[in-house]
Amino acid sequence: MRDLPGIFDRFLNAVPAPSCLEELVRPVAEAIGAWSGDVPAEEFLYVDTDPAIADTARFVAHYGQELLEASANCVVVAAKRGGGTTLAACLVPSYGRVDVNGTVRRRLGARKVSFAPMETAVEATGMEYGGITPLGLPLAWPLLVDAAVTEMPYVLIGSGRRRGKLIVPGATFTQLPSTEVLQDLALVTP
Repeated sequence: MRDLPGIFDRFLNAVPAPSCLEELVRPVAEAIGAWSGDVPAEEFLYVDTDPAIADTARFVAHYGQELLEASANCVVVAAKRGGGTTLAACLVPSYGRVDVNGTVRRRLGARKVSFAPMETAVEATGMEYGGITPLGLPLAWPLLVDAAVTEMPYVLIGSGRRRGKLIVPGATFTQLPSTEVLQDLALVTP
């Protein structure tokens, strides 16, 4: 395993994710257990964290604002076109927000895109709201990833549950099925 950047030193309880698959929801555990990408699964770390502070603002308030520069959020969107709805996922740095009405709408060829209702996102992913992660998403879904995430040495992301986070190399997100890396997916407010 490569050395983690010092920003992750605060997570002393980090363990290789393949050694604790029972802590993860089924789709995430299966994705990590079956992982065959260029980045070894042993480089995916699991960190036990308090579910009460899973949301980004509370998490960085507790662990440090600098984590905004080393973490990403995964959101599920619903794209409507021609009477049908397609679900997709977007992964952006935590310091930005998904450009739903611009980049996402154009890339998915949709008339309208909105954040998927919580019940839909939870049921379709098999993950908990507030912990949705790109690892273990339905294979047919488009996954739009902001290029800044892929350039991070390691990225803190959800684990599929509100309890716990994953720390994975940014290059991992170029190797997931149906991934499209985009330069302008995140809107960043100075």
